[in-house]
Amino acid sequence: MSTKISKELSKHRLEQAIEDLEASKILYTMQFYKSANNRAYYSIFHSIKAVLALEPIDFKRHKDVTAYFNKNYVHTEIFPKKIGHKIAKATILREDSDYDDEFIVRSEETEEQINTAEELIKLVEEYINKN
Repeated sequence: MSTKISKELSKHRLEQAIEDLEASKILYTMQFYKSANNRAYYSIFHSIKAVLALEPIDFKRHKDVTAYFNKNYVHTEIFPKKIGHKIAKATILREDSDYDDEFIVRSEETEEQINTAEELIKLVEEYINKN
């Protein structure tokens, strides 16, 4: 894959992350917290994939995407370690929201999920612009 195509794919994935974030905010205002968690998580996920597109590398499973990102970008402190912890928390919240029928989500948790997505998008935008 050429550098130009990798950069275009990265930008496309970041646009998807931004769209997912906006959907999450709309769902949050409607008090659809579980759905908002899902969209905020996918905003985070597509942000990570935007970074990986620059290598280019990709994985089929979500856990492989996040594991690679953590190993090569968080543990090496290209991205702050605190964002790695927030991503892990976001993953758990999304899984609980999507798969646990008895899970009751609080608006504060969803707001935190949205804030994590916003923070990561900003970090990824800075990273893409530098690279």
